[in-house]
Amino acid sequence: MIRNVSKINDKNTQDLRSSFEHRATWFYFLIDEAEKRGVDAQFARDAIYKCGCFHGENKFSKTDDIQEFAKVFAPDEAQKVFEMDVKSTPEELSIEFHYCPLVAAWEKLTGDEIKISKLCDIAMEGDRGVISKFDKFTFKLGNTIANGANTCQVSIRKIKE
Repeated sequence: MIRNVSKINDKNTQDLRSSFEHRATWFYFLIDEAEKRGVDAQFARDAIYKCGCFHGENKFSKTDDIQEFAKVFAPDEAQKVFEMDVKSTPEELSIEFHYCPLVAAWEKLTGDEIKISKLCDIAMEGDRGVISKFDKFTFKLGNTIANGANTCQVSIRKIKE
């Protein structure tokens, strides 16, 4: 069931989406082959979390300011690729994704909604890893397109002292 329909179709956005889809495709086949060999997918979850931690330490400036963090976490290009609605206050960064190129790739490869949901959750370990490097922030994943919702919802909140 394809429920992930894009509304933005300019060439640059399509090129970026194609790159995301390519990575999602090899991610799908990597997990698929590992599971066929009896390897638990936890290895991928751990590796992607570590990748997120690496980016949290190296890509993002150390800040306790959510609005400054939002500029790097959700830049304009990413907002177009994922058709994000971004709302940022000093206390919370709230992002609603209306399109996901990863889910688009996985839907081309399988109709197994449970597998797509699992792949999505594993992929989200990257964001969880990034946020783990910010002592003053918490991460919450709400509804996801991979689980059948119309949008994905991510909330990053400042921890109250």
